[in-house]
Parts: sequence; C-alpha cells; structure tokens
Amino acid sequence: MLEKITQAVEYIKPFLTETPEYAIVLGSGLGKLQDEVQDKVVIDYTDIPHFPKSTVVGHKGKLIFGKIEGKPVLMMAGRFHYYEGYNMQEVTFPMRVFKGLGIEKLLLSNASGGVNADYEVGDAVVIKDHINMMPEHPLRGKNIDELGPRFVDMSEPYDKKMREFVINFGNENGIEVKEGIYMGLQGPTFETPSEYGMVRKLGADCVGMSTVPEVIVARHMGVRVFCISVITDLGGPEIAIPVSHEEVLNAANTAMPTVVKLVKGLIGSNV
Repeated sequence: MLEKITQAVEYIKPFLTETPEYAIVLGSGLGKLQDEVQDKVVIDYTDIPHFPKSTVVGHKGKLIFGKIEGKPVLMMAGRFHYYEGYNMQEVTFPMRVFKGLGIEKLLLSNASGGVNADYEVGDAVVIKDHINMMPEHPLRGKNIDELGPRFVDMSEPYDKKMREFVINFGNENGIEVKEGIYMGLQGPTFETPSEYGMVRKLGADCVGMSTVPEVIVARHMGVRVFCISVITDLGGPEIAIPVSHEEVLNAANTAMPTVVKLVKGLIGSNV
C-alpha cells in the first residue's frame, strides 16, 4: 500500500505548482464545480499509477488542479464506489494519495435521498455525522501505522468549524442550509420505501452510496473533512415515487448554483 501511494504521489506532484489547500471530491451530478477552477491542469485517472477507473455516468474520471477563490485545490471529478466492484482500499485510495501530497482538508459532495420530513428536493444539507451500513470497512486488516492509528476517534467525523462557517455563510447570503445525518448503504439499487423507512428509524436524515469510506480513511490520517449533500429524491414507507439516475443528476444540476456558492465561500475563508 505505501509503495502504491508513493508511486501515485510521485506521478501527480510534477503537475502541481503548490500544495493544494483542499482536496475536493465531486459527487453525482455535481461536476459543474470544476467550471469554477482557474488555471486548470487536468490529469486522467488512467494515467495515475494504481488509480481505479470511474465507471458511473456523471463521474468523469479526472483530477483537476487549479485555483478557486485564489486557493489551490485538487479536484476529483468522479469518485469510486464499492458497488462498482472495487474493494474499500481501492475506493479510498485517492484519500491516501491526497494526504501523501500534503493536503490537510477534504471537501466532499454527494447526492442523497432524503427521509427527513423537513427536506425538499434540491436542498443543500451539511452532513454533521454518519451511520456506516456498508458491508466492508476500509480499515479492516492489518493497520499501517505510518498512515494512522489502529483505532480511530470518530467523535467529530465532520469538522465542526467548517460546518458552522457554511451554515452561517448561507444565512448571510439568503441560502437555507440544513444539517443532517447521512447513512451509507452499499447500492447500487435505490432504496425501497421500507428501506427508506428503516433509514429514518435508525436516525439518519438522508441516504447514499458513497462518502462514508472516504471520511473514515481521511479521519484515520487526521485530515479535516467537510461534506455537503444535495437532496435529489425523497423516500419513505408512505412515498413510492420512481427514482432514476437521470432524475438524480437533473436534481443535482438544479441545486448546483447553491452548492457552488457555499463551497466557494468555504474555500475562500480561512477556516
């Protein structure tokens, strides 16, 4: 693992003119944020040693280095999912590489199904905690002490200062930002009405098929994490509405201007 990380890091480094302040992972339909990057340098995943390939529509499969709000960022346009057939070490490999490049802040985005009665399609939700229901854990197996401790403190998986800043920034700019708990399920099927009901009963506000493994591995390495989720559909025992990936992408695209403004606000701050 350490050798693979080193090889990927050494390949990427020459493309970077400075150490990125943020690594950014773009979720389903949230790729338009890359249009905000100035002075772009694009690296195909296929060229990076040991990087998996993105197979999902809406996930382009490129690293983009440049600046947002004057700050250097490294953007992952397309993430990897457990349901694609990758193991959790492969899914989270980019997080290891980001840390190897010296990046200390991780900004995640995703599309999720809302089960909180106060949520509406298009809402931007700052994730404050998660419930891990994935069938494999990214830290299972022998711990690599050079990367982090055997047992990881998860009392604050999502950085409180960054969360508070974005909520306050939204209020100051007339943007309603909600907070919630995200549940990570394996996928790739969307949840049944009863499964949405289970998510709600177990204490989550929204549900998706990504993010949680990335957060765990980032926290294993001491990286600060922020996550914003776009509610792209609603579900529950009393709701039986067909959901398609195309509808998820359309809903995420509609919410994109809001997400872009919030993310740019966070990047431009010194939080």
